[in-house]
Amino acid sequence: MAVNRWMASASAMMGVTVLVHVFVGGPEIHVPVQASTLDPVVRGVSAVLWHGMTALLAICAVALAWLARHRNRPLEWVLIALQVSFAGLFLWVGAAQLGDLWPMPQWIIFLGIPAVMLAARRRQT
Repeated sequence: MAVNRWMASASAMMGVTVLVHVFVGGPEIHVPVQASTLDPVVRGVSAVLWHGMTALLAICAVALAWLARHRNRPLEWVLIALQVSFAGLFLWVGAAQLGDLWPMPQWIIFLGIPAVMLAARRRQT
């Protein structure tokens, strides 16, 4: 099967998201939490969640790269649902806890990638 360039673009976007998560979010969020005086169990849970999210984002990037060459509608919908869920969480926490959507703009990429994926699906019909 030929490469679906839209899905390949979604994979690249997710790859950039992984890099931003690690190299921007790590020093901004993960490192300060780990250096804090929070309870060690809280820091431990935070570390598991941080690295788990890193793994999940990387797996999504690889899955999207695979989807660029192989049609798999159920996998596409799972990846779309994951990202829309992440977007919803960032929007909800931003609005409900921070009163502002802009301190955590990650919802933009988590809506943008599924939009590109939906464009890719249209190209596969």
